[in-house]
Amino acid sequence: MKNVAWLIAGIAIGFVAAHQVSKTPQGKQFFDEVDTKAREFGSAVVEGYKQREAELRAAVAEAEDTIADLTSRLK
Repeated sequence: MKNVAWLIAGIAIGFVAAHQVSKTPQGKQFFDEVDTKAREFGSAVVEGYKQREAELRAAVAEAEDTIADLTSRLK
C-alpha cells in the first residue's frame, strides 16, 4: 500500500511539473513535438496493423480457394 501511495504521489508531482513546464514557450514546443511524434507513431502502428490484416485476409482467401479447388476435385 505504501508503494501505491508513492506511485500516486509521483504521478501527481509529474503532472504538476509538466503543467508548469508547458506554460513556457520552450515547454509548449517540447510537448507539441512529443505530441506530433506520438501521433506519428500511432499512425504507423495503425498502418502496420491494416497492412498485416490485408495480408492475412489474402492468405485466408487463398486458402479458401485451395480448399474449394481440392473439394471440387474429390467429387
